[in-house]
Amino acid sequence: MTSSPAHPAQDPPPAPAPRGFTAELRDALSLRGILLIVGVFALQLGFVLSYIGAFHAPKPHHIPVAVVPPAQVSGQVVQQLNALENDPLDARAAITAKQARALILDRTVDAAVLIDPKGTTDTLLVASAGGPAVSSTAQQIAQTIETDRHRQVTITDIRPPADSDGRGMSSFYLVMGWMVGGYMAATILGMAGGARPANLHRTVIRLGSLALYAIASGLGGAIIADPLLGALQGHFAQLWALGALIVFASAATTVAFQVLWGVIGVGVTVLLFVVLGNPSAGGAYPSVLLPPFWAATGQWLPPGAGTTAVRNTVYFSANAIAQPLWVLAGYAVVGTAVAVTASALHLRRRQRLEGA
Repeated sequence: MTSSPAHPAQDPPPAPAPRGFTAELRDALSLRGILLIVGVFALQLGFVLSYIGAFHAPKPHHIPVAVVPPAQVSGQVVQQLNALENDPLDARAAITAKQARALILDRTVDAAVLIDPKGTTDTLLVASAGGPAVSSTAQQIAQTIETDRHRQVTITDIRPPADSDGRGMSSFYLVMGWMVGGYMAATILGMAGGARPANLHRTVIRLGSLALYAIASGLGGAIIADPLLGALQGHFAQLWALGALIVFASAATTVAFQVLWGVIGVGVTVLLFVVLGNPSAGGAYPSVLLPPFWAATGQWLPPGAGTTAVRNTVYFSANAIAQPLWVLAGYAVVGTAVAVTASALHLRRRQRLEGA
């Protein structure tokens, strides 16, 4: 019996040559990665600049105020208020106290002064549900003016926030939650399926999926704000509809930015909605207390438009929400149109390059 010859032992493969630190550094930090980090750094500094710039020194700028003075001094009082240093007020005359209240509730003015010609105590009407910071600022200004005139002022809040809506901030926080959900859902779909969808059908499918998500998200936010916590009561259907519109406006705009610029589009979304949109939305300080840039831009961005639409719907019988609704609808419609058009053009360009 013979045994088969043993196979000769094979030498183990040689160990790879150690790579130098420079080569490892080049692999770990690509040029694309470095550029993205620089972009994040710029967004970080922009976040700090925008929030501190908006909130570090709030000052009143042309707070709209109605004045109900005696007829014989009506023009004189309004002129004096409008001549105050640094223009804190934008005063206009009202004929009666009833008219002044109506101007506050339809959001034409933020406060009203009722002058008592027969006594030494006047009345300041405010609606702190529209922004407690504005009401307190108007109160401070009124007390200063009345002290100089050796008169007193009493404060009447004709529309305070609900007891369960501390400082009237629930509208802002609800809108911020909807906004974050919209652009995060669009971002995650972009990460999972490519920032630029492979074809036009996938872009349409992505937008359709986000529309369904927006309906569910609007419903969830309305349930939390109304029946669950009772913070914003009595307007469940309206909150649901507003939430769906806000979420889809955020999501469709994010998809459009992703199709246009890829992963950089996510950074553009954060810049627009978070860095610029949140501090100018009117949550902590309404626009009449913000510096000019934030005051001018806030209501043209979805966070500000959404906050105004929700707050006015809940507390002011849906007065003055036409512009916010048009702004939100504009972001939803234009975002959808840009996403579809840019996707079609991108696909056509890619096919042309492949066929060349």
